[in-house]
Amino acid sequence: MGFILSGPVQGVGCSAPPACGPRLKETSPPLSVPQKWKQLSRLQRTVVLFLLVVLMLFGILSYVHVANEWTAVDSRSAAAWRVKPANPPVLPAPRKAAENPETVAGLSPQKPQRHFRRGPPNLQMRAPDGDAQERRQAQAQRRAEVVGEAGWGAEAQRDGLRYWERQRCWRGAGTKAEQGARQPPKKAKVPRWPFQRQALTTQASQAPVVPEHGHQGSWDSGTLQSLVTMPAPLRLSPRVQCCSCVINTCRRLVSPPVSRLHTQAYWFLCFCSFAVSWRVVPARTWWRLTSLGRVQFPHGPSLRPKVPPRQPHSLWGHRAALSGCPCPAFLLPASQNERQKAVVDAFLHAWAGYRKFAWGHDELKPLTRSFSEWFGLGLTLIDALDTMWILGLKKEFQEARKWVSRKLRFRKDVDVNLFESTIRILGGLLSAFHLSGDVLFLTKAEDFGNRLMPAFQTPSKIPYSFVNIGTGVAHPPRWTSDSTVAEVTSIQLEFRELSRLTGDKKFQEAAEEVTKRVHALHGKLDGLVPMFINTNSGSFTHLGMFTLGARADSYYEYLLKQWIQGGKKESQLLEDYLEAVDGIRKHLLAKSEPRKLTFVGELNHGRFSAKMDHLVCFLPGTLALGAHHGLPAEHMELAQALMDTCYQMYCQMETGLSPEIAHFNLHHTKAVKDVQVKAADRHNLLRPETVESLFYLYRLTGDRKYQDWGWEILHSFNTYTRVPSGGYSSISNVQDPRHPQPRDKMESFFLGETLKYLYLLFSDDPDLLSLDTYVFNTEAHPLPIWAPS
Repeated sequence: MGFILSGPVQGVGCSAPPACGPRLKETSPPLSVPQKWKQLSRLQRTVVLFLLVVLMLFGILSYVHVANEWTAVDSRSAAAWRVKPANPPVLPAPRKAAENPETVAGLSPQKPQRHFRRGPPNLQMRAPDGDAQERRQAQAQRRAEVVGEAGWGAEAQRDGLRYWERQRCWRGAGTKAEQGARQPPKKAKVPRWPFQRQALTTQASQAPVVPEHGHQGSWDSGTLQSLVTMPAPLRLSPRVQCCSCVINTCRRLVSPPVSRLHTQAYWFLCFCSFAVSWRVVPARTWWRLTSLGRVQFPHGPSLRPKVPPRQPHSLWGHRAALSGCPCPAFLLPASQNERQKAVVDAFLHAWAGYRKFAWGHDELKPLTRSFSEWFGLGLTLIDALDTMWILGLKKEFQEARKWVSRKLRFRKDVDVNLFESTIRILGGLLSAFHLSGDVLFLTKAEDFGNRLMPAFQTPSKIPYSFVNIGTGVAHPPRWTSDSTVAEVTSIQLEFRELSRLTGDKKFQEAAEEVTKRVHALHGKLDGLVPMFINTNSGSFTHLGMFTLGARADSYYEYLLKQWIQGGKKESQLLEDYLEAVDGIRKHLLAKSEPRKLTFVGELNHGRFSAKMDHLVCFLPGTLALGAHHGLPAEHMELAQALMDTCYQMYCQMETGLSPEIAHFNLHHTKAVKDVQVKAADRHNLLRPETVESLFYLYRLTGDRKYQDWGWEILHSFNTYTRVPSGGYSSISNVQDPRHPQPRDKMESFFLGETLKYLYLLFSDDPDLLSLDTYVFNTEAHPLPIWAPS
């Protein structure tokens, strides 16, 4: 097969080989396509690949463009389109009923058009008027038209705005209507949320001028520079910036984008062609440039938050303002230190157990690898949404977001506790919205807030403790008609913020009415309030019992935080808070023996008790926060003294973990520790109050001992509460390191509060959730301050 006959064959037509003409000639076999490809130079291969990609791309674009043109065809004939104005009005002028359409100026008489349906002639049957299927098709077409004009995708309408839909929406504000025979646009829907309308008005006034010819935008040197400018410390190399610029140019040549899939596919193909030749674009850079919108061209007004030059950040924190959120999301630090990575590892371990054994349920039972239900609303998942965002866990956040979109439904016959569901679910959804900018979370929050409103329908306007979110029936606990003071006075941050975002004042008015009534009640002791309040009479009950522990703790916390949230304008809240701090100093403070630890006790009908709940350890952080916002410096001194006490509640235990309730020694006995624990109180529920205050104290003083104390607590959690199969468990005995007796329960606040505060504690960036920009609710969900100081 490898020889060719080019003359007589030896031994057949000649006797001597030299005289018989040329001999048989050997030739190399033909090269295969792969072999030919290998012979090409790198430059040649790159050019061929690029040309193939371009050809394939334009083929796809041509097909999609033609398909879209066909879908726009309706019952009107081509002649009707030819006589239609090039720029029809959004809404046609009203027409009288008796007007003859044949006499309208500019239109020729035409016969009524019959119903047209694509398909074989024998199947083109006229559908009867009012046919359900036809109406559905017409509605679907109208929705598609709205998508084309306003940039609102069907998925965005159903699940909330996503990044690409929002990009198209805002870019459409600065584009010029296409000329030619097109279907008349429908009236664009007005944005639903007040902050979106405000953002649209503000950004439309700042929209760049679009040239009358050529492509959208101006291609001067300033525009090109803006396309590739990236803030430090994540600025890319010049070659990658050049790639970005070329990609933007290619996108402009084939604009407008047809769909999200088309856009990302085109970016991917173009970017791969550059990466093959230049070999400088890693996968992470590709993700940031495409998925997070870093490579873009000036279609219209941008809603990207303005970042101070000194503030380090990453691209993960830029999505919030894209929905028009009035308070942009925080910006993450450029990198995580070793302690922060340890917190992320702890979170992923806990999340792995929840995802595997309790996905979509309220709480994980890590020992039995099962779950427990409280409300049946995925408490742990919702509580951890903003924690995942803050820790930069994009994959886990998107997975949880998908569950919220597809599975979270509030129309179910279940009683929920007003206080717990507000701080965990409503607060978690609002915080997730503010950090991510995803309107899905705000939509869910409004739905849930509406279902909680029946709890306020009481004779006294003091809400019931429980409400059925399916039937709308609210009621007090089965054993009493009282609500706890902490429950009814620790929902104001969330309801006020919900009103601000939705424009519906009923949430704020209902919550603030409670604050006003509690402010005017009798039965207080120098600003200290009892633990219970009657929902019928609106008066305090069980008078004479005062504590900063369970049932009263967050009342004091929310007095200060409401004042901060509202821009420090509500003097009544500040007065109540300052009076309460004076009451604490006067009636509840004491010192232990032998270390002279300052602690907060309880008062029962004039009798002092040296009992301090772990819940009271929120107080150092609250006092420090108040001092940061201009309150007396003595508040900070008291905060530091109480912080030492809360730390001793941990380090004096054999496991390094605090009991739920501590009793302090008041007698001069050297052999006895300051912190005493009763058998019924020595359990630990993975509570966050101490690490919360450590975060505030370190953020506001810069003393690194608070970071070291937090590191010791995290180490104790990992040593005595970590379950190998996934998750962390509460323990029953903090005084027995050999047998801590796990309780087989991981509270949702371990992911929502404890690990979040530890992560923030170990951060050295004061701009990471700045205390001048955000205020945390009592479940550690950050909400924006209305008027940042």
